[in-house]
Amino acid sequence: MSPGNPEASALVATYRSLVPVRARRRIVRRIPRPLRQGVMRFLTAADATRGALARVALRGARGPAGRGAGEALRVVRLDGQHVRAMVVPGATEWAARARNLHLLVAILEEAEIEYFAVRGTGGIVPSVAVPAAFREDVEEILQLVCGRDPGYVRAASGGQPRAGSSAQTWRKLRSQKVLNVAWVVCDPTENLVFGHDSGCDLEFWAEEDGELVAPRPNSVITGTPVDGERRLAEQRLFSPVPFLYGTGQTRTLPEFTAALIGDHRYPIDIVYTWVDDSDPAWRASKAAARQWADGSTPLHEQADNDARYTSRDELRYSLRSIHQFVPWVRNIFLVTAGQVPAWLDTEYPGLRVVDHREIFSDPRALPTFNSHAIESQLHHIPDLAEHFLYLNDDVFFGRPVRPEQFFHPNGLTKFFMSKALIPSGQISPDDLPVNAAGKNSRGLIAQQFGTVISQKMKHTPHALRRSVLTEIEQVYARAHWVTQHSRFRSPHDTPVASSLHHYYAYHSARATVGDLRYVYIDIGDQRAQQRLDRLAARRDFDTFCINDTIVPEDRDAQARMVARFLDAYFPVPSPYELPDRALSPARHQVEQGVAAR
Repeated sequence: MSPGNPEASALVATYRSLVPVRARRRIVRRIPRPLRQGVMRFLTAADATRGALARVALRGARGPAGRGAGEALRVVRLDGQHVRAMVVPGATEWAARARNLHLLVAILEEAEIEYFAVRGTGGIVPSVAVPAAFREDVEEILQLVCGRDPGYVRAASGGQPRAGSSAQTWRKLRSQKVLNVAWVVCDPTENLVFGHDSGCDLEFWAEEDGELVAPRPNSVITGTPVDGERRLAEQRLFSPVPFLYGTGQTRTLPEFTAALIGDHRYPIDIVYTWVDDSDPAWRASKAAARQWADGSTPLHEQADNDARYTSRDELRYSLRSIHQFVPWVRNIFLVTAGQVPAWLDTEYPGLRVVDHREIFSDPRALPTFNSHAIESQLHHIPDLAEHFLYLNDDVFFGRPVRPEQFFHPNGLTKFFMSKALIPSGQISPDDLPVNAAGKNSRGLIAQQFGTVISQKMKHTPHALRRSVLTEIEQVYARAHWVTQHSRFRSPHDTPVASSLHHYYAYHSARATVGDLRYVYIDIGDQRAQQRLDRLAARRDFDTFCINDTIVPEDRDAQARMVARFLDAYFPVPSPYELPDRALSPARHQVEQGVAAR
């Protein structure tokens, strides 16, 4: 019995101890298919999956490829075809991917087929290698399992899903050296369907001169001795899951357990800034501050535009996007003015609400209603990681993303420049606050490094380093102090986190220009509904931002449009939501057709 077998039972262990492996394979091929299916059902019922991931995150998948009580199969569309999927309440992309790895490993363990997990193939889909000499055994056992629990297979390079229960499928794919296997999962709404893009690759390594040779490149090895060392490693090494979950162990090679040059070996946190504009105490405080500001320095009309503070429950769905697509994040910090969303589970591990008073170096700058001022103080958050992503609550992850899209493995950050330009010339009273801030950033960079910046940044997650922000506070002390003490957006603001950090880090060799598939949707635009529909149908952007800069004429219609989109794109609640607060009061108002104020 393999020491890494996560599915072993006493009955199976006894059988294996008495009958040699190759003899068992010959016996299997001689047993009639109906009898083998009956044996498989018995063994599946006897061997419950012990992995915490399968029990908790996957709602109790049973055995090598079994269904738990209450789980059902449903016909869904995948890559233009109808396939059968397991309905899993709370389904996430990372869990579906980890599940496919877990099931494939369990099946190979159960059949005692030699295998090892592979790293360094360049994609997010996990990979498992099997000696090509055992291909016939693998095909037969997978055909058997897929006949009981529908699974699908295709070439790893792409193509249409094929039923794994069909012998014809395996014959047609015989020339492919790398296959992709998937047991499809969907959530009850069918808005989320996870298939081959969340599957597991199966590589067949041919034997040459006593070595197993990789059928495709990986970043670690080209081959390994047939009788080389095997060792156990956590499955999460090959398919990342949130730190609260475990996925059991898998067999692999020593070379794949070593730290690689492409590994991100440092923690990455996420920081949000959020405000509840419906809070009477907050509104009264803002009105008092505005009255004082009107008596001193006139504000631009967009410096205190109500649209800047309007909440449509975006934070709830942005958190859902993290739970769905960013399993590698460590902690999430929510920076607020003493406010907490009624639906937020503040006791959930890895989530912390931070008050402005905890991070502002000068308490006299509070209260503030200026996002630039708040962003200038983020590096003061206690226990914040050196590397973190900063998000507004109207920014969402649209599909699975990886750390390397935001940070280099050596710690350098990436930033994403927009085609939108900072207007030329000096600051004027007529400048929009965002343009005035860009000009201030340009002036500081020109003074320090002698170069002129012209591009704004996209509304994406901002990859930041705590040490760089600390350095900026020291190097540009005067501009930093002025920004911190501006209670509303001011022509004197500097966009520390959203612009200056990136250009300063770039000029000091600590950041590079990145590439991220991103879209910005202005929900005040007449084509907004069309663009939201396209986004929901294709789901082909890494991140997206839903925003508006003016108060709409029909706030009810706009709120309903956004609510429908977010509910469809992110139907699965995150663990950060209290279970008895499925909908916030604002959400109930939207559903009733009442404007959320």
